[in-house]
Amino acid sequence: MRAAIEERYGARAEISESFGEITVDVAPGDWLDLLTFARDDLGCAFFDWLTGVDDPPGSFEVVAHVFDPVRHAHLLLRTRVPREAPVLPSATGVYRGADWHERETFEMFGVIFEGHPRLESLLLPEGFEGHPLRKDFILASRVAKPWPGAKEPGESGQGSPSRRKTLPPGVPAAWGPQAATPSTPPTPPPTRGPRAVRRDQPGRDADG
Repeated sequence: MRAAIEERYGARAEISESFGEITVDVAPGDWLDLLTFARDDLGCAFFDWLTGVDDPPGSFEVVAHVFDPVRHAHLLLRTRVPREAPVLPSATGVYRGADWHERETFEMFGVIFEGHPRLESLLLPEGFEGHPLRKDFILASRVAKPWPGAKEPGESGQGSPSRRKTLPPGVPAAWGPQAATPSTPPTPPPTRGPRAVRRDQPGRDADG
């Protein structure tokens, strides 16, 4: 399989292998040709999945996994599209199963698949703005409530200060540290001896 890819694409394809599985990187102009070649010449008749990867600052990766059911051979195909113009030809004319996956990638990353028969919202509610799986997408819910990552694992929430004063991921610095810092927990009642003073019962001390 590797030799066939090298013979066809030469220096236009970057081929790597890990744990017996081949990964092929090509330019967007060779994307559909590579998919077609994998299906017709390499025996990869089964389309498994397609998705995007946000690779800041300049690009998105589009990744597809196909499979040869006869030889039980896996093939991972990748290409990159620029962040300012994330456009790629649709693979639905090669693998019909790419339809759903391209719609999800369009919705979550904003990659436009030209020629897709129905490139529209799939999972998000109507009127939703933005692409949630982009790394610059603002996660407002992390500002609206305390962020669990504000403390180290095992660190108590009773009066121990946070060791990290960074904003939660997905929160712009312009929103300010106050929005991302959990409120200070109440100071626990003082103790005397083995038991705590009951402030809700005046006049009763720890010995009473």
